[in-house]
Amino acid sequence: MFKIEKTEMINKTFRLPAPLVQEMQKIAQEEGISLNNLVKQCCEYALKNFKDMK
Repeated sequence: MFKIEKTEMINKTFRLPAPLVQEMQKIAQEEGISLNNLVKQCCEYALKNFKDMK
């Protein structure tokens, strides 16, 4: 059966260096995903690997 799942999202504002944002926008465009999605995936990856290092 089809079940709709909704992920809770929270809006936050972060200040990032312009060159970093430009590079991430380019990658997101090349991969066909939103910048928001790329930032989320990068954060999840960093947190997972940070935990693995401890």
